[in-house]
Amino acid sequence: MTAAIRQYLVITGNYWAFTLTDGALRMLVVLHFHQLGYAPLDIALLFVFYEFFGVVTNLVGGYLGARMGLNRTMNLGLLLQIVALAMLAVPAAALTVPWVMAAQALSGIAKDLNKMSAKSGIKLLVPDTEQGKLYKWVAVLTGSKNTLKGVGFFLGGVLLMTAGFKGAVITMAAALTLIWLSSLFLLKRELGKSKAKPKFTDMLSKSRPINILSAARLFLFGARDVWFVVALPVYLHTVFGWDFWQVGGFMACWIIGYGVIQTQAPRITGDLSGKTPAILWAWALAVVPAAIAIGLATPIPPQLTVVIGLLLFGGLFAVNSSLHSYLIVSYARSDGVSLDVGFYYMSNAAGRLLGTLLSGWIYQTFGLEACLWTSSAMVAVAALFATGLPERNSTPA
Repeated sequence: MTAAIRQYLVITGNYWAFTLTDGALRMLVVLHFHQLGYAPLDIALLFVFYEFFGVVTNLVGGYLGARMGLNRTMNLGLLLQIVALAMLAVPAAALTVPWVMAAQALSGIAKDLNKMSAKSGIKLLVPDTEQGKLYKWVAVLTGSKNTLKGVGFFLGGVLLMTAGFKGAVITMAAALTLIWLSSLFLLKRELGKSKAKPKFTDMLSKSRPINILSAARLFLFGARDVWFVVALPVYLHTVFGWDFWQVGGFMACWIIGYGVIQTQAPRITGDLSGKTPAILWAWALAVVPAAIAIGLATPIPPQLTVVIGLLLFGGLFAVNSSLHSYLIVSYARSDGVSLDVGFYYMSNAAGRLLGTLLSGWIYQTFGLEACLWTSSAMVAVAALFATGLPERNSTPA
């Protein structure tokens, strides 16, 4: 086993472990506070700092990764997630909205430090001449992460029913501590540390392709979260009457399938030619939420419309996400890669923040159909931005 593959496995293992707790915590917070009687917009506000600090973290984290090394930023992300979980293990009376928002802020910082470090690290393990191999490695990392995030959704629902909110977060904090201690010894030192000390102003990308791709990413992920984060789980529980484990289990299966398709994106899209697949797959995705909204206004059973529509949306979104994830790593410079990747994922986090806020507000005010129409419009904007990308041809793996 080569040194590069060993480091890839360590990075992926860290990413997997973190993602399990991240997905479980998301489902725990949504379902637990809905159970306590919080309105959809109130639940969305619990995630505001999670998403907002994700925006800040990706921008500053890319700078820190270039100066300190990606091993340090990845391990710092694991540690902060442990602290965030421990904060939520306080007595129920202390779980006030400001306290939960603060814990979610730490979790948001942790998540994006971990993700930025993982995606940047892959760039350094694959020669620039092997674009096909890079696409496959990024797709496997991203897809497997989302598969485990789906398992985390299911885990969150099960833990809430079996161990309660406090027991669930304590269990996850203990498991993640073991992973963090292992990572301190196994992850290569100085990984991704820039030869030239980057300036603070270098955090803002000066690359036109990265700026365009970042704008497209913002609207792509806003389009997913505008109906998936708050509106969908609340809709499934209140309108369909599903139990918490059913909501968590269904969304877990969706994320798992979505992750599996992401790992197969290189086979689905074939040889890349830069912006063309990004445009075509985005337009295909834009049709789906609009079709679901139309279906909900017909005599077709809403369960059938939502379930089938969500499966189609997940498959197409998975391909779009993998294409974007490959393109950012491909466009990024090798020296100081975390600066470009960090800026890009700042836009990703901004899209999630926008989508989360809109999800709670639009669903509470106008209903699920309005969330779906908003999603369709946002994907269309992402497709329009993709038309400005340069061509990028892949080479065989």
